[in-house]
Amino acid sequence: MDLGVLLQALIPSWNSVVVLVIFLAYLAVSVSILPGKLVPGVILQDGSRLHYRCNGMLALLLLVGLLGVGSKMNLVSPTVISDRGLELLSTTFIFSFLTMVVLYAAGCRSRSKGSSLKPHITGNLIHDWWYGIQLNPQFMAIDLKFFFVRAGMMGWLLINLSVLAKSVQDGSLSQSMILYQLFCDLYILDYFVHEEYMLSTWDIIAERLGFMLVLGDLVWIPFTFSIQASVSPFTIIAAAIQSCYPAGWWLLNKKVELTMAAAIANCFVFLIGYLVFRGANKQKHIFKQNPKANIWGKPPKVIEGKLLASGYWGIARHSNYLGDLLLALSFSLPCGISSPIPYFYPIYLFILLLWRERRDEARCAEKYRDIWAEYCRLVPWRIFPYLY
Repeated sequence: MDLGVLLQALIPSWNSVVVLVIFLAYLAVSVSILPGKLVPGVILQDGSRLHYRCNGMLALLLLVGLLGVGSKMNLVSPTVISDRGLELLSTTFIFSFLTMVVLYAAGCRSRSKGSSLKPHITGNLIHDWWYGIQLNPQFMAIDLKFFFVRAGMMGWLLINLSVLAKSVQDGSLSQSMILYQLFCDLYILDYFVHEEYMLSTWDIIAERLGFMLVLGDLVWIPFTFSIQASVSPFTIIAAAIQSCYPAGWWLLNKKVELTMAAAIANCFVFLIGYLVFRGANKQKHIFKQNPKANIWGKPPKVIEGKLLASGYWGIARHSNYLGDLLLALSFSLPCGISSPIPYFYPIYLFILLLWRERRDEARCAEKYRDIWAEYCRLVPWRIFPYLY
């Protein structure tokens, strides 16, 4: 691919702006008016707690339905996202940057003393910009942190469906594409089924909303997590260098033949990863709701009434990370092993989770002190049982 063509394709168009604005506007309106379970968040330091309306699945299904009807009536092309992937990538990046400008300015001007909106300013511009100033900034009663991660997960699914439509349109639908779509789309739908579990994760309860989260949710999740099937900056650059796969459409342009044994093994990797990931997160969520609830049919082992040391959390201190890594690997395995490009996501996630695990450990050691030391003694493995 010619570098000039690549740069030209990255220039935002008004069409890409319209697509992004309509998507975000739809999401803002739908999650505000659609019915859903009202779930309390964690209790913050000042004793307050936010409440979240978990109706993401309904909003997603309605959106997909509307797009399906629009496609049947020739009002919207099912391949509009795959056709404008690079434009949408750059448009979303610019939107993320401008959003952070507003958040940073609003945070600096805030005089709130509450935990959600109290500004945390270190004086280091890069640090404050990257990690954010406020814990739970809102816009028109919408919690932006929760909103952005919803947008990222929905965007990932929409990219996948658009790529699937293009593969059907081009007559290039393959077993590998079907496996990739099956694993990723089940994972995304499962996220929205268990959306309330997100409320007890590190991102929601501890991270302030900075450029790291805004960019991660709106750009990184949808465009990088779909690297196996769709356009991403990394795939594009690699394709330009290798001059092998135009536009970086990996599974659209490279036919991968998997043996039956490889396909079955891929399914097992996904299944095991899902059971560990979802099981660990579910156990933690249930424990936070009811510390006496049974784990695997037995009363839980709890340290000083605060830390769960049963179930998956009695095997490794961050067992959910292991499940996440296996899931990421299952998304890439349908692409075969001829190139490392489709494995960017699991490789990146491995590095990210190791970094996050270190931050988790430091935060928990400071928060729980002797209790955490006892937990580490009982559960010596961090992520990989008997390895690390």
